[in-house]
Amino acid sequence: MPRVSQEQAKLNRARVVEVAATLFRERGLHGVGVADIMSAAGLTHGGFYGQFANKDALAVEAFECALSQDRRGDIEALVAEYLSAEHVRTPGTGCPIAALASDVAREMPDSAVRHRFTQGVRRFSELIGKLLPRSSAERRRQRALAAISTLVGAVILARAVDDEQLSGELLDAAKSAVVPQ
Repeated sequence: MPRVSQEQAKLNRARVVEVAATLFRERGLHGVGVADIMSAAGLTHGGFYGQFANKDALAVEAFECALSQDRRGDIEALVAEYLSAEHVRTPGTGCPIAALASDVAREMPDSAVRHRFTQGVRRFSELIGKLLPRSSAERRRQRALAAISTLVGAVILARAVDDEQLSGELLDAAKSAVVPQ
């Protein structure tokens, strides 16, 4: 069997990380296996361990990949996009914090996935804090943490309920709480 070039190996690795980022958000950390990820990436299962130490190592990279999605604009634009019906319907392309919070909460306290998740929460709250009106650093941090809690919680609940109207009401209520009119 011919070996792939270093360049192709890099491309394959990036493809696996991207596919994993989507599948983990869609199905959860434990709802998808290595074989599923490799198959969806169009690669063989055997190549996985040449690229990653284990599934957790891939999850950490996939989480970083998902977090790297560009979020621009003011607080109103960020909130409108985050609390949209589209975001609720498409977890595979949405925020990994909302998609994976329940799974990560069940990880061991010292896991690399939990550590990376924590960094992502900090980074997201810092982004929100920079978009909020000027106030003391402590007040801005409190408001950013409240905002991220509201945003993530609303998306999780809107995805979980089986009533589309209630889902929309949850999103609207969260919008009003984070960006009062």
